[in-house]
Amino acid sequence: MTFFESLIALLLMAVVLLQVSRRTWIPYPTMLAAAGVIVALVPGTPAIGLDGHTALALFIAPVLLDAAFDFPVTAIRKFWRPLFALAVVAVLLTTAVVAWIGWAFAGLPVAAAVTLGAIVAPPDAAAATTVLRSAALPRRTVQVLTGESLLNDASALLLFGAAVAIQSHGGIDGGVALRLGLAVPGGIALGLAFGWLYCFILPFTRGSLGGNLLEFLSTFAAWIVAERLGLSAVLCVVALAMSLASIPSLQLDARNRIQSFAVWGIAVFSLNVLAFLLMGMQVRHILGSMTPERLREAAGFAGLVVAAVIVTRMLWVLIYNRLALRFVALRGGIAPASLGQGIVVGWCGMRGLVTLATALALPQDFPQRDLILLSAFAVVLATLVLQGLTLAPLIRLLRLPGGEDSQRELAYARRALADVALAAVADPPGRVADETRRQLEIDRQSLEDGADCTEFDERQRLKLTAITIQRQHLRAMRDDDRIGEESFELLQEELDWRTLAAGPEGRRPIEEG
Repeated sequence: MTFFESLIALLLMAVVLLQVSRRTWIPYPTMLAAAGVIVALVPGTPAIGLDGHTALALFIAPVLLDAAFDFPVTAIRKFWRPLFALAVVAVLLTTAVVAWIGWAFAGLPVAAAVTLGAIVAPPDAAAATTVLRSAALPRRTVQVLTGESLLNDASALLLFGAAVAIQSHGGIDGGVALRLGLAVPGGIALGLAFGWLYCFILPFTRGSLGGNLLEFLSTFAAWIVAERLGLSAVLCVVALAMSLASIPSLQLDARNRIQSFAVWGIAVFSLNVLAFLLMGMQVRHILGSMTPERLREAAGFAGLVVAAVIVTRMLWVLIYNRLALRFVALRGGIAPASLGQGIVVGWCGMRGLVTLATALALPQDFPQRDLILLSAFAVVLATLVLQGLTLAPLIRLLRLPGGEDSQRELAYARRALADVALAAVADPPGRVADETRRQLEIDRQSLEDGADCTEFDERQRLKLTAITIQRQHLRAMRDDDRIGEESFELLQEELDWRTLAAGPEGRRPIEEG
């Protein structure tokens, strides 16, 4: 099979597995990674390699930008203490524990041992966000885990870069120290600069498919330029996304926003699917370079690393959870997290593509590179399978009120929006104003628990009936060549928006899978 044929076969297999995942409690990252391993071990299956640097730019940068664009800056200010505890302290502790294991049990040089620790320390953004979407968790827990997934890669990749540089140079010199010192502020500044440049270009591309393409190209460009300059590529992309989300002049109109969100949704989902599949398929490359004796030794060491990664995170999160309950300064003005929330946060530490890609990016002559690669892969697979499979049952066991909170939040927000809409048209006199107010009052009444929605349901039924007839007539005009294809597509889109506004489909999100 050619590469293209292999890719098509993999994606078709992924579609089938995604349908299974939708109907079970197994998160799709877990299922796809395990499937990739199985496929890779089948004799005759073509090998598909994965370059570490390319994988980070291609698969991680869009996921980071997509998540950071929707993540409010106020949440970082509000939860900066728990975010610091997870994105910095947890990464440093995990790195230290794994580095000690590498030095004590595998004889790795200190810098190489720290490199291994930095590789396996950060939970993965793609794995975290995809698993969290399928789990009903309190909003605060989701915000903390999402914020951690945006920031912990920066801590780990900075440690990784420093350790590799020290191992390669035999120590820290002035150049290495200067580059590490500039990595964080330089990455943030570069991301803001890309945001400013995007503001300048946007008026020329707004409302076009080229504009959607530019969104992806600017994301990849920001990551690549930051990486080439030795800056934090993660913080560069996060700063770019948050600057774009907060600039009023960049706010999209409804038509462009629907298009942009649809494009980003399918693109990021497709990249996630492909990334988890390819990640599992690297098992042949990793195991193929080892003798049976070396593999047995490395497997035992990898088991120690897996246990250290899981236990260190869980212990630190529970310790911080109890300390924050006792000392207000550790949590700020927010209410303390429950023990159940702490257990879920500690268990939600799936590793993914960042861990494997950084391991694959190691120089070929790096000390015991095969051992580090196998350990990284073992951590990824073990956490995705063990923690990914047990996360949903754990949440149900702890009875965290995620789903109910979400429904209450939606109901509250809809009532609030209906109230401000009524207030906005309260004053104007006249027949049109009276009709508009009556329509809004019917909408508001339908949101009350136990309310009689007869008028609302009848209006929706009549609207959908009229739209159905319009749609049939529109197709007839197109088929009779009374209107062209361009006019047909524009009017069809307008009818689609009216259908979403009038019918229950407008309140039902498209599911992953």
